[in-house]
Amino acid sequence: MTPSPITVTEDTTLAEIADLMERRHIKRLPVLRGDKIVGMISRANLLQAVASLARRVPDPTADDDHIRNRIIQTIEKTDWCPSRLNVIVRDGVVHLSGVILDEDARQAAVVAAENIEGVTKVHDHLCWFDTITGTYLNSPEDEELAKAG
Repeated sequence: MTPSPITVTEDTTLAEIADLMERRHIKRLPVLRGDKIVGMISRANLLQAVASLARRVPDPTADDDHIRNRIIQTIEKTDWCPSRLNVIVRDGVVHLSGVILDEDARQAAVVAAENIEGVTKVHDHLCWFDTITGTYLNSPEDEELAKAG
């Protein structure tokens, strides 16, 4: 054992721990509460803590215009992209409209929009058009709104 080990306390900040590990080329540090060892912190623990903090930082480009552009870019590069795709975003709430040729395209478009950083809710206004029968149907969400109103 090291006669005078370098230690930290439970109150030592991540920045102080990282600095100490870097300056002293230490891979692990004992954590003390008073004179008692209560844990050990490693570089891996430090990286996990930093990664956890980074996930909580909101995307600085997740404003409505950026969200809209990301949704359009994501959906337009697919083979199921709705024709006349229109995307409106306000405060992270997305309204998708356009014409789809099958119900799978509806689900794919909604999921694609939901997976964009900053999106809080997606409203489906995609209309379905059957090319064989010429049938044109509003989205289930719009049908529900029409019945309620």
